[in-house]
Amino acid sequence: MRKHSLKHYIEILAVATRLGLTSFGGPVAHLGFFQDEYVKRRKWLNDRTYADLIALCQFLPGPASSQVGISIGMVRGGLLGGILAWVGFTLPSVIALMLFAYFVLQADLGASGWFQGLKLVAVAVVAHAVLNMGKKLTPDLPRIFIAIAAAVIILFSQSAIIQIGVILLAGLTGFVLFRNMNLPDGNDIHLTLKKRTGFISLLLFFGLLAVLPMMNRLFPGVYLQLVDTFFRVGSIVFGGGHVVLPLLEKEVVPNGLISEELFLAGYGAAQAVPGPLFTFSSYLGTVISGVSGGITAVMAMFLPSFLLLMGVLPFWNAIRTKKSIRAALTGVNAAVVGLLTAALYDPIWTSAVHSAKDFAVILISFSMLYFWKKPAWFVVIVTVLLNMLLEHFV
Repeated sequence: MRKHSLKHYIEILAVATRLGLTSFGGPVAHLGFFQDEYVKRRKWLNDRTYADLIALCQFLPGPASSQVGISIGMVRGGLLGGILAWVGFTLPSVIALMLFAYFVLQADLGASGWFQGLKLVAVAVVAHAVLNMGKKLTPDLPRIFIAIAAAVIILFSQSAIIQIGVILLAGLTGFVLFRNMNLPDGNDIHLTLKKRTGFISLLLFFGLLAVLPMMNRLFPGVYLQLVDTFFRVGSIVFGGGHVVLPLLEKEVVPNGLISEELFLAGYGAAQAVPGPLFTFSSYLGTVISGVSGGITAVMAMFLPSFLLLMGVLPFWNAIRTKKSIRAALTGVNAAVVGLLTAALYDPIWTSAVHSAKDFAVILISFSMLYFWKKPAWFVVIVTVLLNMLLEHFV
């Protein structure tokens, strides 16, 4: 095994941290930043390997752009390199959202125009995500049907277990409908990890997924509840960061861990910070149980990504050729659009929109995102300021 110097690891951390401070714009933009920095400027890997890593991370549940960053860190410096790349990319937004959590807890939210503005921008952002994901993931009638069916089921049942069941049913439907469809192949990936490491990682992943809910019931406590909740959600999210919204909302709002208003305000604020949207977990954990809760939540949220990457990399070349696997994922991706559509109505729309003024602000916010292609952080700031201004005149 190749040994690396301390300077080598410091470089990985420093480059990832700079990306974590400047990578606004969501997962697609993150991948562009990565390509410019890691492939073009530093030449840590070539275009082919980079495309291979993207193909792998699109296949896995979890935050695709973060997983690509972790994988590049692993290419550059092994497991420690992957950890350092993740720390650098996520830490800036984690700190920002934890500070925002403390600010929100101290603020008077009852008459706060900025607080309502954050809830309204969440409507625009999720509506934008639904449209963009729908174009890509539901291009034909069978997949549109899966998306609509998933949305209808979720609208009539608010249980997190039902959401997981919908995802599994969509995978089965995708297998039946698309197993003979000419789906695009992935690329071979050329990373060296021992198969023994892969087996242990996958065993640990599925073991935690099965054991944590039982431990949470047997030994109730806030930290074990946080680990169980965020590990489980981080294990089943397909389709990008926005899909984490409905899954997390059903886990933390109905049981009283956090109010719907605080949840949506944090989600709106998460659009204004760089880095991965999964760091929203640090805000939720901090609101629920302070700094230690925030750290616990974000580590539990990203742990599945590490275990899955280490588990799948040794077997990726064989897995990607299975048409049945790709067909099932096609169904899952269509269902993801339905889940997000249901979340757009409840809790986002029902909690945020109460007047014509609210709808007007959303219309302006959505137009900035969809038609004028403004970055999310810019839209958040403009929407909050606009709502505060209108509070005085409307």
